[in-house]
Amino acid sequence: MIISYFEEFPDYKSLSKIKSITTPTKLYIAARSLAEFNQLKTQIRSKNVREIIYWPILEKKEGYWISPFSHHTALKRILDELNGQTISVMLDLELPTTRNPWLFLTQFPFFYSNKLRISNFIDTYNGKLYLCEYYGQRSIHKKIFRILGLHYYAPHAYIIKMYYQSIHQFSHQFLEDQIKRGKHTWGNNFILALGTIAKGIHGTEPRLTPEELAKNLNEAKRHDIEEVIIFRLGGIDEEYNKVLNAI
Repeated sequence: MIISYFEEFPDYKSLSKIKSITTPTKLYIAARSLAEFNQLKTQIRSKNVREIIYWPILEKKEGYWISPFSHHTALKRILDELNGQTISVMLDLELPTTRNPWLFLTQFPFFYSNKLRISNFIDTYNGKLYLCEYYGQRSIHKKIFRILGLHYYAPHAYIIKMYYQSIHQFSHQFLEDQIKRGKHTWGNNFILALGTIAKGIHGTEPRLTPEELAKNLNEAKRHDIEEVIIFRLGGIDEEYNKVLNAI
């Protein structure tokens, strides 16, 4: 099982944490443009990093995450610059609920064209593609997410489900059931995201204890999950490193 990391706020301090990672890993790096991502990649020097994935984000006023409610010009800008590229890309499919809820009104006329733009990108992109989604894997969840443009039929893509126990306070039995369901549905294309061990864009995300992280990682390992992503790299410290080195 490979343990990877999101980094939502890549800077010298957060990216330098990669030096403490002693096993093969992958990094998902947030950036507002392809040029910014390429510049950040030059700061990452570690023989243990096997893959660096571009995680495109928008300005807060544009919706920040990718969805049919993102500002239509921003969505076009971020996807068009990936035309012809083959780098690994992760689309973070979330609603702009907290970043700019006015977009639900102002972008509603563009909902279907935005949804089609995202769908076409997913269908035609030539590089490795990761889709990061809300958790919830029952048929009703998939239908709702598909209607909202937060889930797409993409058998070639890797599906990342965010199970942040520190935020949602679900039980370990729930997590185990969801791991089994995800593995059954997507096989080795299913990726588990765990956390949080550092604050994200909301600024209020509670930290998962090292003990809880260890339980979550061991559960994933027990069910032969090939990749787990931890949110986020900048939260790595001595306590978390002890857990990671013991897996």
